[in-house]
Amino acid sequence: MIAKKNIPYIFKLFLLFHLLIWTLVPTLSNENLPLDTIEALAWGSDLNWGFNKHPPLSAFAVEVFYQIFGNQDWAYYFLSQIFVIIAFFGVFKFSEEFFNNKYYAILSVLLLEGIYFYNFTTPEFNVNVCQLPLWSLSIFFAWRCFKNDKTLDYVYLGLLMGLGILSKYLFLYLIIGIKLFFIFLIKKRKKINFRNYFISGPIVILVLLPHIIWLSENDFTTITYGLQRTGGAGDFFDHLIYPIIFLVKQIGILTPFFFMIFFLVKKLKFKFSLSDEKLIFLIFTTIIPILTMFLTSMIVGIKIRTMWMTPFYLFFGVLSIYIFQKNIVLNNLKKFFSLFSFLFLLSPIVYLGISFANDNKRTDYPGKEIARLVQNKWDENFVNEIKIVIGDEWYAGNLSYHLVSRPVWTNELKDKTSQINSSEGVIYTGNPKILKEICPGVYGSIQPVGYCMIGQK
Repeated sequence: MIAKKNIPYIFKLFLLFHLLIWTLVPTLSNENLPLDTIEALAWGSDLNWGFNKHPPLSAFAVEVFYQIFGNQDWAYYFLSQIFVIIAFFGVFKFSEEFFNNKYYAILSVLLLEGIYFYNFTTPEFNVNVCQLPLWSLSIFFAWRCFKNDKTLDYVYLGLLMGLGILSKYLFLYLIIGIKLFFIFLIKKRKKINFRNYFISGPIVILVLLPHIIWLSENDFTTITYGLQRTGGAGDFFDHLIYPIIFLVKQIGILTPFFFMIFFLVKKLKFKFSLSDEKLIFLIFTTIIPILTMFLTSMIVGIKIRTMWMTPFYLFFGVLSIYIFQKNIVLNNLKKFFSLFSFLFLLSPIVYLGISFANDNKRTDYPGKEIARLVQNKWDENFVNEIKIVIGDEWYAGNLSYHLVSRPVWTNELKDKTSQINSSEGVIYTGNPKILKEICPGVYGSIQPVGYCMIGQK
C-alpha cells in the first residue's frame, strides 16, 4: 500500500501527468481548435461584460492567454487543463479537511477519471470547463464557512459564486444547493449566530453588477439565448420523455465511475441519518443541484444537454467515499489502481483514435490555411490592415484568431457602421451567393463560405 507521506507527491504527479497528456494529445491530433474555444476567442477579440450566448468569464480567460501566447493552439488546451487541475486540487483540499484521511482524499479525485467530463471532453475550453475550479472551490469554501464560521471564508465564497455565475448561469443550481444547506442548518441548530450568512450575497451582486448593467443595455440577450437553447416547453410528453432521457444519459456517463466504486468497496451498504451534517452537506451540494436540474426538465418540459452537467459530478468521488468508507479495504487497492490506470490511458487513446480515424470534424478545419489565403488576397488588393471580421463565431471567429492583425469579431454591424474608421479594413463572411451580389469591395469564396473584403487601395 502507498505510504501516507507519499500521497501529496503522488497527487502532484497525477496532476502533472493529466496536464501534460491532455495538453499534448489534442495538440498532436487536432488541426484546429474546437468550436467553443474559437467562439470564446472571437468574443475575447472585443471584450465586453457579456455576449450573445454567455456571460464573459470564459472570454476573459482565453483573451489573457491570447495576449501571452497569441494564436498557438497548444496554449488553449493548456489553459483548459489548468482549470481542470485547479478543480481537482479543490476537491483534494476539501477531502483532506473533510475526511482527515489522505487515502480518502486522493481516491476522491482519482475516481473522477471514471467520468469523461474530466478527461475526454476537457480539450475544448468552454463555459462548462470554465465553471470547474469555481464550482470546486465554492463547495470547499462553503464547507469552511460551515465548519469555521469565519468572515473571510464567506467573502471568498461570495467572490467565487459571483465569478461562477459569470462563467455560466447554470452555476445558480449549485448556489441553490449551498443556500438550502445553510437554511437547513439555521433551522436545525436554532440558536446560531448567523450574521456571516449575509456577507456572501452582497459580494455576489457586486461581482455581477457590471454584467447586470450590460444585460439591461442589451435587451437581456444572454438570458433569452439560454431560454431558447433549452428548446422551450413542448407537448405533455416532453415533461416525461426529456427527464427519462436525462436519467439514462447520466447513468451511461457514470457507468465507468460505478465500476471503479465496485473495485474499491467490498459491499454497497450505507446508512442515512439527518443528524450526519457531513452527509447532509454533500447531499445539498452534490445531489440537490442534479435533482433540481432533473426537476427543471420535468416541470418545464425542456431538454437538458449532456455537457451542461460537466461540473455537477466533481464531488461524486467524495460522496461515494464517504457513504461507503466503512466498506473500503485500503489494503486491497491493487485492482482499483489497475482499473484507474486503464481508464486514465484509455481516454486519450480513444481521443487520438477518433481524431485520426475521422477527418471531417470541426478540429480538422483548415483555419490557418484559409486565413493565409484570405490574407494573401487582401494584400493583393488593399494597403491597410484587416481590423474587423463579420459573421458567425466559427468562420469569422477562425479568421479573427488566425489572422496576424487579430481583427475584432462581430456577428453583425447593425448600427455600428458609423463607428468604423475609413482606414479600418473589414471582411464579411457568409452565404457566398448573397455576398457575391451585394459585395461593394473584393469578393472571394472558399467553400462553403464567401468573403467580401472592403479596404483601402
